[in-house]
Amino acid sequence: MPADAPPSVLVIDDDRRFAETLAQALERRGWVAAVAHTVETALAAARARRPNAAIVDLKLATEDGLTLVEPLRACDAKMRIVVLTGYASIATAVKAIKLGADDYLAKPVTASAVADALLRAEPGTLPVEAAEPMSTRRLEWEHIQRVLVEHEGNVSETARALKMHRRTLQRKLAKRPLQG
Repeated sequence: MPADAPPSVLVIDDDRRFAETLAQALERRGWVAAVAHTVETALAAARARRPNAAIVDLKLATEDGLTLVEPLRACDAKMRIVVLTGYASIATAVKAIKLGADDYLAKPVTASAVADALLRAEPGTLPVEAAEPMSTRRLEWEHIQRVLVEHEGNVSETARALKMHRRTLQRKLAKRPLQG
């Protein structure tokens, strides 16, 4: 790509409206944006376009967006990879960074915050800890997410490890993460 060409970004999210809106907002900020909605189409687009950056949703319908981090990094070691999620937890943030993501943002997120993350020079940025301690409900959410990651997303195994009924765990997982 010529030195004076605008930076390019691949927005990968199964929520079509969100992906298109974010792509348009980034284009207004000077990026050339492309959109993909599945792991397969994202990899094809990344290989064909070789974008400077990728924004990856953690959950892509029935697929795990984190499976894209290593193949995207293999396409271009310098590609900036930002993981977005509506189900943020410290466990998934650590996993994303370990896999090679440069940043991790929780939805809802503004286009400005995404653009800032794409331009941030320091890779491996984790969410900043709050000055006040987390609530007990938030601590429970974080613990559940950590155990879920340890059991590779298997809800039944996670419920057994937590000594919790599977349906109770499913209800807790269906809720958005709590703030604070």
